[in-house]
Amino acid sequence: MASQAEALEHQNDVELNQEQSKEEEEVEKLEAEVKEMAQKILNYRTTLPRQLKSTLSSFLASQRPILPTLFDSGSESQPGPSSPHHPLNPDMVRPIGSGNQALLAGEDQESEKIRLLKQKISSNASTIPVVLKRMKDCMTRIDNLDSCNEVIIHPAFKRKRTS
Repeated sequence: MASQAEALEHQNDVELNQEQSKEEEEVEKLEAEVKEMAQKILNYRTTLPRQLKSTLSSFLASQRPILPTLFDSGSESQPGPSSPHHPLNPDMVRPIGSGNQALLAGEDQESEKIRLLKQKISSNASTIPVVLKRMKDCMTRIDNLDSCNEVIIHPAFKRKRTS
């Protein structure tokens, strides 16, 4: 009877050890998955902002309006009241009842053009740091090439040195 109890107790201990080892393996698997997920999150945190920024800037660049110039019509007339397209030109044909409406529509178009111009100026101003950085990089590359005696650079591309 004692040997049966010992065998039963030994069997319970073996099952308990197996269960504990399974739990430890499962915990190790979960820890490995957590580390892998943390690595992915870190990777996403570093790459996504750059990707979003480049995607947004390319989207905004593609959406920039093309503003008409003063000479799009082909004539080289001066802008002002004497221009055939100016709203104050007396020769411009307008319907009699829609004088105020035509003037308001012209003002709306002008305000829209001004708003678009301000947007374009703002976007150009926001890209100045990027352009300056690229210019500095190019200048350092040119200096590095200039220091190499093996490469012949045309004098037009050399910077003038101040003494």
